Amino acid sequence: MCRNIKTLYNFDPPVTPEEVRAASLQFVRKITGFNKASKANEAAFHDAIEDIANVSLRLLQSLETSVPPKNREQEAARAKARAAHRFGD
Repeated sequence: MCRNIKTLYNFDPPVTPEEVRAASLQFVRKITGFNKASKANEAAFHDAIEDIANVSLRLLQSLETSVPPKNREQEAARAKARAAHRFGD
């Protein structure tokens, strides 16, 4: 189960629809408590993922900023360094 959902805004290269959908899946899993929906709830589960992905993608595309985009590799390296410092690896 998801512990956190990563920021998707203002990256170079820009976020992909697949990344938005993956974050939407994690969000739906988190708020429902289901890793996988039962047969009875499967349609609602998948509909929610698609709805959240569509709204999220529309939001990300409509936002404006004057800050230059972040580099994905640099941000990943910073996160790894923070985790190593935090957890002692």
